[in-house]
Amino acid sequence: MITDMENEDIVIRVRDLVKKFGQFVADDHLSFDVYKGEIFGFLGANGAGKTTAIRMLCGLLEPTSGELTVAGLDGFKQREAIKRRIGYMSQKFSLYEDLTVNENIRLFAGIYGIPTRIRKEKTEELLEKLELTSARKKLVRDLPLGWKQKLAFSLAIIHDPSIVFLDEPSGGVDPVTRRRFWDLIYEAAHEGITVFVTTHYMDEAEYCDRVAIMSAGKIVALDTPEALKKEWDATSMDGVFLKLARSNE
Repeated sequence: MITDMENEDIVIRVRDLVKKFGQFVADDHLSFDVYKGEIFGFLGANGAGKTTAIRMLCGLLEPTSGELTVAGLDGFKQREAIKRRIGYMSQKFSLYEDLTVNENIRLFAGIYGIPTRIRKEKTEELLEKLELTSARKKLVRDLPLGWKQKLAFSLAIIHDPSIVFLDEPSGGVDPVTRRRFWDLIYEAAHEGITVFVTTHYMDEAEYCDRVAIMSAGKIVALDTPEALKKEWDATSMDGVFLKLARSNE
């Protein structure tokens, strides 16, 4: 386990991170590291504090206290700079339904600051890769769900970020579509992009290199899926989660 902050493999460093809304503590002294090229799962039931945490990591929400470094940038003082270094995809896929596929690609290329001279080339490459060339003039709202998911993920990394945050990106889709989506995640990780994914689907934990499990704003477990299953004498991550839930009652 890497613990030295000077090690270049650490791309996210969190120490005693707290977020309060008035008297309510949404995230309570979170501490963990995420490494380059890792698929890091952030798991827990709805309301566990996952989305609040990911919004702080993305520079969208100011932490109350603690230490936070993302891509070498201070999560308190350099939030705007963090936004330019990362990719982000939400559960709603972050697409504009009333624009065509082609228009969405051009829009996101502009948002992420891709130079005008290479946007057309990027667009053609992406359409070919996703097999959407014939659908380039279709409105996004008319695309099948699986195509929307692939397009949204590809647009989140169109600018080659070092880290991509996926906030429950597979919510509401069928198991087959979810599994195909994870093929895209593996490909991105293989290319060196760190993937930080929140989910409440325990089976998706099996696809991650390491997972942190949250409950009531706290991290109650953090390790590889295999190590957690061994520690909790469970055959699946569902079993781990159930045993953890009972132990925290």
